[in-house]
Amino acid sequence: MISAISNLSAEVRQYLLVTGNYWGFTLTDGALRMLVVLHFHQLGYRPLEIALLFLFYEFFGIVTNLVGGWLGARIGLNKTMNIGLSLQVIALLMLTVPASMLSVPWVMAAQALSGIAKDLNKMSAKSSVKQLDKAKVDGQVEGHLYKLVAILTGSKNTLKGVGFFLGGALLTLAGFAGAVWIMIGGLSLVLLLSLIKLKEDLGKAKRKPKFSEVFSTSAAVNKLSAARLFLFGARDIWFVVALPVYLSSEFGWDHWAVGGFLASWVIAYGFVQAAAPWITGRRSGKHPDGMSALGWALALTAIPALIALGLDLNPQLILLGGLVLFGVLFAVNSSLHSYLIVSYAKEDGASMDVGFYYMANASGRLVGTLLSGWMFQAYGLEACLWVSALFLLITSGLSLALPRHQA
Repeated sequence: MISAISNLSAEVRQYLLVTGNYWGFTLTDGALRMLVVLHFHQLGYRPLEIALLFLFYEFFGIVTNLVGGWLGARIGLNKTMNIGLSLQVIALLMLTVPASMLSVPWVMAAQALSGIAKDLNKMSAKSSVKQLDKAKVDGQVEGHLYKLVAILTGSKNTLKGVGFFLGGALLTLAGFAGAVWIMIGGLSLVLLLSLIKLKEDLGKAKRKPKFSEVFSTSAAVNKLSAARLFLFGARDIWFVVALPVYLSSEFGWDHWAVGGFLASWVIAYGFVQAAAPWITGRRSGKHPDGMSALGWALALTAIPALIALGLDLNPQLILLGGLVLFGVLFAVNSSLHSYLIVSYAKEDGASMDVGFYYMANASGRLVGTLLSGWMFQAYGLEACLWVSALFLLITSGLSLALPRHQA
């Protein structure tokens, strides 16, 4: 296996290393999310209080994406990726203090570092794909780029689902502190390999961009970023806090069941993301545009509304069946957006446009997370689902303005 890897081109080896870094980070990120939600729910925290634990995680993700793209263009994506891995190790170490010190402000601070780490890692990985695909951009290469982005994004989300399951399992088997120490050990090995092997000039712009250039001047990037904000707000408004707490409180599921189900959902979601190029027509030689994004967004809009309408009839069947449909359609929407931003991003300093786009992504998650805790606590799951449908309708309207292929 080692000889087979050594025979690959330098670009492919770097792509595999970047993907491996992304995978290792994602496992700990998914596990940590489930650990925090389930552990603090077990301690008696209310849904809004649990949502507030992630406030800084999402807020600093917004700041990080805005600044991180500029930083990656100046110092190289290898450095921003390794900084992200290091910060995640520090964030995990902060959670190893005695249980009496795990106050809400302390956990929020640890989550702030984790949010910075996650978005540095994601921005670096997605921007690297643009840099590692050296071929001239034409129809064939656009399809190849779509495939690379779909594989990276889909595999990440599959492993995030494994992380959800891992978090629930480790909490049961090793306790909160033991689970955190296991993740620290694994991620430290990933960081060491990355420091040794990742190429030093990856993604560094030929011209040093000014900080004033962090806001994108591309109309296509700005419109796609706005659509992304509402897309992810629509997911997280019922998925982050409302859904796991509802499954636990209304259906009586234990940690294993909640963690296992959400893990299975995200794993399947990741597989669909990776297959998105084939689902959306790559086999026929087509690659997606703004019209593709509009069609898939409209299809997704109906799902949370239908779940909300049928929730009183048979809650388990309607909710779990609706989640399957939502997962498939959301995965395709997310993969389309991930491809479009890499395609729209400028060649030199792609991390600037990608960082701005993921800043909007983090803004959507922040809005969705806060609304998930507040609306579920005040009005229940149905209200979360109706606002999700409204956000998706806005996503569809914004997608109308995205560029389309010329006839």
